[in-house]
Amino acid sequence: MVLFHGFGASVFSWNRAMKPLAKTTSSKVLAFDRPAFGLTSRVFPFQQPTPDTENKKPLNPYSMAFSVLATLYFIDILAAEKAILVGHSAGALVAVNSYFEAPERVAALILIAPAILAPRLIQKVDEANPLGRNEQTERDTSNLVNLLKPFLKVYTILSMFLKYITQAMMQVAKGMADMLHSLYKKVLSATLRSAVGVTLVRILIDKFGLAAVRRAWYNSKEVAEHVIEGYTKPLRVKGWDRALVEFTAALLIDNESKMNPPLAKRLHEISCPVLIVTGDTDRIVPSWNAERLSRAIPGSTFEVIKNCGHVPQEEKVEEFVSIVARFLQRAFGYSESEGKSMQAVS
Repeated sequence: MVLFHGFGASVFSWNRAMKPLAKTTSSKVLAFDRPAFGLTSRVFPFQQPTPDTENKKPLNPYSMAFSVLATLYFIDILAAEKAILVGHSAGALVAVNSYFEAPERVAALILIAPAILAPRLIQKVDEANPLGRNEQTERDTSNLVNLLKPFLKVYTILSMFLKYITQAMMQVAKGMADMLHSLYKKVLSATLRSAVGVTLVRILIDKFGLAAVRRAWYNSKEVAEHVIEGYTKPLRVKGWDRALVEFTAALLIDNESKMNPPLAKRLHEISCPVLIVTGDTDRIVPSWNAERLSRAIPGSTFEVIKNCGHVPQEEKVEEFVSIVARFLQRAFGYSESEGKSMQAVS
């Protein structure tokens, strides 16, 4: 089992759940600090090409592609043919993207308060009788059409002409919009990477960081000092602010995602067992989005934990682990008495 923390978090967010999960699944559980977060070193080699790599573009360590490759590497470290991927918040994006990269390596997906925008569900209309018209209405309409046939022919020709003109205009407009959007993202990325951008990130984290941690919990009064320390410790790592900027810039200019269909349009392709868990009072990623996401993934299991915010694995550890245990029991027949290896690694 590989655990992915969310934006601004680290392996600390799994501290209370790792050993119980290892015991429940009777298997190795691994969590790692994703690049730009936790205590993982902040490196920037991709911006300084050497003569040997001058014509090659190194993989950005803060990109989604790098996180996916790191995931598959860690599955190899576990010496496992398959792994259960558990993603919290933005970590759910890494889990799902890793699945699409190598579905044969993923046994199941567990998505906690997933920061994945769920697609809107469109209500189907009966094409044979979309307006519920009766037979008498159909006959009246048929008579009217016969009377207006000469005019309808002219109207049809004009409609086709206008349709082609409109399509051409829309293509031009779309091309201009795409160009402007791409230019906007590049300008924004360049601004973020500037000294002003890095300073701005530092100010924002300093001003709103602790408030965001407390807001993530159902009861902010339960956020103890050791929790605050766990979330703020990574801010003492050299280059944390610049790395966070690079991570954000990588999200803005993600060339890999342009080559694939949008994630929302691929969710129905997921065929492995999927569990989606959310808190009923999640103020970061609303529970209705998680429910909608569960409806977009065929056969997925959806669970809501009451009196819980954005971090079920920290706030409601026992209930969260129990939900995971029931899900795995149904999917694979796991039980605590089975298996030999029980190990948590971070």
